[in-house]
Amino acid sequence: MKNTKTLKKNYEFKNVLTRGKYYAGKKIEAFIKEEGNKKQNKIGLAIGVKRGKAYARNRLKRLLRENYYKQESKIKTGKSIVFLPKKNEDITQINYKEIKEDMENIFKQAKILKEEE
Repeated sequence: MKNTKTLKKNYEFKNVLTRGKYYAGKKIEAFIKEEGNKKQNKIGLAIGVKRGKAYARNRLKRLLRENYYKQESKIKTGKSIVFLPKKNEDITQINYKEIKEDMENIFKQAKILKEEE
């Protein structure tokens, strides 16, 4: 199912963060940018070193990826999305369910969910 590329280069992240639209949930926030590439989406996860130890940052990245991939089939293609944890959130306390709810709300706000057929 995984039909998504990953943002890896610094300039790719900067492009989405400066030109993309901002959406916020309770625990995470996202920047979403329309891309000309209509075949697939691109996803980026940005969690700063100051936010916690490596195991906590990696755990959060796994949770974000897992949630995204489960909802990927409902999302329109041709988007670049960067997910970040909220500034004052303790990343060790964020759980799967909170991320799922936030992602669903963000995708609804951004109106990037495919229409139900």
